[in-house]
Amino acid sequence: MTLLSLSEQAKQLDQADPLASFRDRFHIPAQPGRAVTYFTGNSLGLMPKNVPEYVNQELNDWAQWGVEGHFQAKHPWVSYHELFPSLLSPILGALESEIVVMNQLTVNLHLLMVSFYRPTTKRFKILCEGRAFSSDQYAMESQVRFHGLDPDQSIVEVFPRDGESFIRKQDLIDAINQAGEQLALVLVGGVNYYTGQLFDMQEITRAGQAQGAVVGFDLAHAAGNVSLQLHDWGVDFATWCSYKYLNSGPGGVSGVFIHERHHETDLPRFQGWWGYQKQDRFQMAKGFVPIPTAEAWQLSNAPVLSMAAHHASLRVFQEAGMDRLHLKREQLSALMIDGLIELQSLHSGKFEVLTPMEIRQRGCQTSLYFSKGGRDVYNQLEKAGFVCDWREPGVIRLAPVPLYNLFSEVTDFICCLDKLLKA
Repeated sequence: MTLLSLSEQAKQLDQADPLASFRDRFHIPAQPGRAVTYFTGNSLGLMPKNVPEYVNQELNDWAQWGVEGHFQAKHPWVSYHELFPSLLSPILGALESEIVVMNQLTVNLHLLMVSFYRPTTKRFKILCEGRAFSSDQYAMESQVRFHGLDPDQSIVEVFPRDGESFIRKQDLIDAINQAGEQLALVLVGGVNYYTGQLFDMQEITRAGQAQGAVVGFDLAHAAGNVSLQLHDWGVDFATWCSYKYLNSGPGGVSGVFIHERHHETDLPRFQGWWGYQKQDRFQMAKGFVPIPTAEAWQLSNAPVLSMAAHHASLRVFQEAGMDRLHLKREQLSALMIDGLIELQSLHSGKFEVLTPMEIRQRGCQTSLYFSKGGRDVYNQLEKAGFVCDWREPGVIRLAPVPLYNLFSEVTDFICCLDKLLKA
């Protein structure tokens, strides 16, 4: 397939795209005199144009009602978090009772590990993917030390084989089986932030639980990106952020999934008043009585202004529909991979694609590794108007997303990279 034929294919896909109008619902950043091609939804999603309306609604209600806004606002603040489970359920493949929006991702990861990492003398190990996101690594290390254990002995990392760029599923399963009765927790990023590899969460869950371990996922790079069926897969818990593919603003509020089988159990957890049964919450009585859903893990009342931006974005997702978004995401990704394969044949040895070629093993993101000159290539792409991001050593990450990217933007990138490699 030639670059010219890819460009023609992109034009046809853009013309037939049922989601094309959604691009107009986002603010596209611009450089002096021109718009940019934004491929960094894997780091911070673009701002939906309806966000000011949703945030201003809460500001106006605050101005009008003061404290009474907790009950008199258009969306009463006392129950504001209850807006989200129905909107997130089709994105996560979860029951509404299994979802609660709260806090930030690493805060939630710690709260979940309080409940789900309960090491014993015999069963104490955590298994994760090699090169997990740094905050996940720090959380795991500190939780292990909190229990008086040594991270070097307690954390098992699974890396790609020598000469390979991503982790084989069987190697992950074999590591889980090898850890066996010593394994307390499997905690994997659903999509690896560095390579863009999508892990088989269903198989990982099945393997981990077969060994008697708890299985959880960091979905920061998966939520709003790839198809998820957390409830049916039997995942024990998960957490995610909302500022990447969910387009809810810098530092946007996080969320938690806890499978319904854990709701009415005696699992230990840190407790706060917003997890207390709702009908008696304001009696301020001693003795914690949990809400019989994932809401029991809440500590504090909702950060409404941050949640308003999240609400605005999720309404866009609701209208677009996850089936259509997943289809377009696969088409965008396939077009990107096809173009990069063509470039590799034209510029042998200049770069390597770290992301799996198999469509079931990737989402929006593609990661390119340059053994030399990568930073110069990145700088030139930036000058040409392509917003990607850089990760040491030598990796350019780019993620065309279905809500606001065009197919022709993908082929424009491929043609630009071709020129830069020729130079």
